[in-house]
Amino acid sequence: LDEIADHVMRLLQQIQQDLYLRALDFREANTRTAKNYGEFKEILEQEGGFIRAHWNGSREVEDQIKNETKATIRCIPLNDQPEAGKCILTGEPSKQEVIFAIAY
Repeated sequence: LDEIADHVMRLLQQIQQDLYLRALDFREANTRTAKNYGEFKEILEQEGGFIRAHWNGSREVEDQIKNETKATIRCIPLNDQPEAGKCILTGEPSKQEVIFAIAY
């Protein structure tokens, strides 16, 4: 009986690991990077998915992007090293990229 419990536990751990890896692969395959607002809108219209882009941290800019494209910030990647860039909408300095997507 102990052997069955151990086997089931190992099997469940393997299933969990496989599902996690599939989810990571899916996320990576469906994430694009936009360097400017035109490219951002083009990716949304043609491909969809997740878009990494710099944002200046302003609520007004976030709202404008949402109103014009329906895309919202889904998360701020915590594992990434912050990399300075320019906000895709305003060109203002940005400390790191965020992930945008449209909720369906």
